[in-house]
Amino acid sequence: MTTVDWQAKDLFQPEAPESSEEAEWASFRDVPHTSGRRPRKRKPEKRPGKTPAARVSASGPVAGVGAQIVLLALLEAAVGLHPAGWAAGVCYAVILTLLLTRAMLRAGTPGLGPADWVTLTRAELTGGVTALAVTAGAGERVPPACLVALAAVALFLDAVDGQVARRTGTASALGARFDMEVDAFLVLVLSVFAVGPAGMPAWVIAIGAMRYLFVAASWAAPWLRAPLPPSFARKTVAALQGIVLVTVSAQVLPHPAAAGLAGLALAALLWSFGRDVRRLWRIHRAAGRRELPDRPAASRPEPPPVPCPASAGSH
Repeated sequence: MTTVDWQAKDLFQPEAPESSEEAEWASFRDVPHTSGRRPRKRKPEKRPGKTPAARVSASGPVAGVGAQIVLLALLEAAVGLHPAGWAAGVCYAVILTLLLTRAMLRAGTPGLGPADWVTLTRAELTGGVTALAVTAGAGERVPPACLVALAAVALFLDAVDGQVARRTGTASALGARFDMEVDAFLVLVLSVFAVGPAGMPAWVIAIGAMRYLFVAASWAAPWLRAPLPPSFARKTVAALQGIVLVTVSAQVLPHPAAAGLAGLALAALLWSFGRDVRRLWRIHRAAGRRELPDRPAASRPEPPPVPCPASAGSH
């Protein structure tokens, strides 16, 4: 799908001046040449850069909207959806399409790669979980098994898209960011469902809100936006949150055991975020020290001159 820019012209406005290339061609054309041959216009050189917006295809994100509506219809037929659940699912799909298309335009990506399609599938499953969670919040009965099944498949595919990206050589910064945002929103929805229908304590919602609080803090402290090296511990803790929240949402454990499991997950998450914040602070301090100019060594101040006393024979 291409985009066409329409520009309005004022008939009473003078024509725009020629560009530098057109002016050069006009001056070269008007000069007589002894060879009698008409000079050929040079083609503009292609400069490396981002893919033009007209070449970026939004067929992938748009297809995601259709898939989301089909999934919502299946959930309606299977368990029933509240109108608020329908609205939440459709709004989620539209916002996802707009944000993903905008990210593709900014990154200059002409289309979705194989791993991105897997992540898009996870995103649609997350939309189904969102619709079910909103339906349950509206007072309708939602079988936990249905929500848990969708969330479990989404978590399983989280381990698939990374392998697909590495094996196909299509790993990209856009794909990694897309994967991270889908993970964060799924954890947020599961934490809200755990606090609501599952009856967990209110502090469980901090598991899903932690990442968004970190992003909000980075607006006030830009040094929190610095990139961090990959960490196996960070990935393990992040995967643990989804597994624990799915287990809690299934409502198969006694309430004290489920609350204790969620508490352990939150403690691990706090440790992981604290570890990253401490590392980012060290990086920030080290960068600040390198930017400070070298100060000259402090020299000892010279004593003021001692006045010479007048001689006895002088007047």
